Amino acid sequence: MRRLEKLSPRERQVIQLLALSKGNKEIATALGISTRTIENIPARIMLKLRVRSLHELVHYAIRNGIVDP
Repeated sequence: MRRLEKLSPRERQVIQLLALSKGNKEIATALGISTRTIENIPARIMLKLRVRSLHELVHYAIRNGIVDP
């Protein structure tokens, strides 16, 4: 299984919004979830994809077609 396939649809949405430089509060509002919940999602995504920073996460998302550059 590819690492990308381990992501839930919600996690993909979060990556897309992070790549657009949205903050936690904006992401939480857009997805209808609490800011506290959104604070934990990027760390979980980074573990699943084996990336070490948000910068690396955004580059991974671009390279793998989750977001457009």
